[in-house]
Amino acid sequence: MKKAGKAKPKKRAAKAAPAPQRAAKMDRRALLGWMKIGGVAAVALGGVGYLTVSSVMATIAEHDLSRIGTGRPTVVQIHDPNCTMCIALQREARAALSEMEPEALDYVVANIRTAEGRAYANRHHARHVTLLLVDGRGRVRQVLEGPNTRETLAPAFAAHAARAPRAPTN
Repeated sequence: MKKAGKAKPKKRAAKAAPAPQRAAKMDRRALLGWMKIGGVAAVALGGVGYLTVSSVMATIAEHDLSRIGTGRPTVVQIHDPNCTMCIALQREARAALSEMEPEALDYVVANIRTAEGRAYANRHHARHVTLLLVDGRGRVRQVLEGPNTRETLAPAFAAHAARAPRAPTN
């Protein structure tokens, strides 16, 4: 009987050294391809920049409390940006306002984390998670406290826009 011997390990093939990288030749076609990709990227980034600037400008306008009482009825949200209920109310209020004509109502946010927003809220004895429906002269006509849905807010906003007296324009 033959004695079982140890299996000899197979020799491994030596790995081939990677071929040296040659500098890629930039021909006209490759250059035009890169220019096309760069152009598309520039347009995309420009669009994102435009949307970002538009969003920032809209946010600045929303926080401008001097817009209250300038002739148009206004929805003023007493808002704490760290409050999840305030953020949810803001989302619902914006959704309800988006169903209306753009010029029907102004939307202003009184951020209670700022001195101006806190002073406005204190003057009207309003706490966060509150919407004040203000007429064109700056007088509070209705107070909506607590979380509300767009289905509740839309009819309230429409009624406010219809009844709110507007300040005389010069």
